[in-house]
Amino acid sequence: MGIEGSFWRAIAVYRIASLGYAALLLASAGGYQRPVAGWLVLGLMTVWTAATTIAYSTARSRPLLVMDVLVTLGCMLASPYVQGPGAGPAGVMPVTATWIGGPVLAWAVYGGRRAGGVAAVVLSLGDLWLRGRHGFDLSVPVNGSVLLILAGTVVGHVARLTKQAEERLQRAVEIEAAGRERERLARGIHDSVLQVLALVQRRGLEIGGEAVELGRLAGEQEAALREMIRSGPAMAGQDGAGLVDVGARLRRYTTATVTVSTPATPLPLPAGQAHEVVAAVGAALDNVRRHCGEDARAWVFAENDDVSMTVTVRDEGPGIPEGRLPEAEAEGRLGIAQSIRGRIAGLGGTAGFTSVPGQGTEVELIIPVPARPPAHEQTHTA
Repeated sequence: MGIEGSFWRAIAVYRIASLGYAALLLASAGGYQRPVAGWLVLGLMTVWTAATTIAYSTARSRPLLVMDVLVTLGCMLASPYVQGPGAGPAGVMPVTATWIGGPVLAWAVYGGRRAGGVAAVVLSLGDLWLRGRHGFDLSVPVNGSVLLILAGTVVGHVARLTKQAEERLQRAVEIEAAGRERERLARGIHDSVLQVLALVQRRGLEIGGEAVELGRLAGEQEAALREMIRSGPAMAGQDGAGLVDVGARLRRYTTATVTVSTPATPLPLPAGQAHEVVAAVGAALDNVRRHCGEDARAWVFAENDDVSMTVTVRDEGPGIPEGRLPEAEAEGRLGIAQSIRGRIAGLGGTAGFTSVPGQGTEVELIIPVPARPPAHEQTHTA
């Protein structure tokens, strides 16, 4: 339950203490004209205090919180009857006393400062209406209402900040744990897999013939594995619908022939959009290998200006003859049309192709970046 559970336990303590204060006022016979009715109202308050204490410790929902406000208003409606007509000039406290603050605090912890403030306003208006209707002095309740509204707002704000701090702390703990695990795996991989791949690459070049191809493939896998280790763990989140660092995903394409350059800071996109962008870049690199050869060099550049993300794939191949792209699409070869343009268009972005025969091809993908959510709602996955 964490820190939020502490807030709910504090509310339960407040309710019980307020109930005890109301009982003390009633037992002291402080000017209540109908004390028997007062004890009945106090009995209802006791039952509801026990019910909410149990309910809020296990489950919390809007219907329960609304019912909490309604029950409190009902007890307030009974207060003028218990007090009698002469209670106003005598300054007699309502039978609910400070107990009406319970629902305000509950709404504040559940929904933040706005919810706490609204609940306080509703209960304050009910109290003021009852007092004005029965000719009671309004100076004291106005002050009480202001304090109630301030309490709901401040407690809601503090509760929300505390939840955000707890979420950030949890993410930091997960990142630290992931980093330690990655370092442990990296040491093991370096002492075994990477050394074997480096040996295969070196021996393949020494032996020659078909072994050269095996050595080249081993070298590519070694480079990709080293990049995966070097990139480090991405920030972990709480839900799978969070943000993904596109830069970390793109760096996995690094090989002996593919160079990937991304900023040191993350390039966040929602998980679904990030998948489409990375897949489009993969399709562009596949085209480089298919049309320029396995040994063709390619470069991937990515940047983000908080309005759009630009990813560029460049090669030094023979280029695309003029009119070849529309011709391939008309022939039903939809690799570029669907794998690249279709993916990016589905994200509301654009895919541009610049090619000069004999000087290579450049594919530029521009993807709009959604408005960033508040910090406490952001998540990051690798």
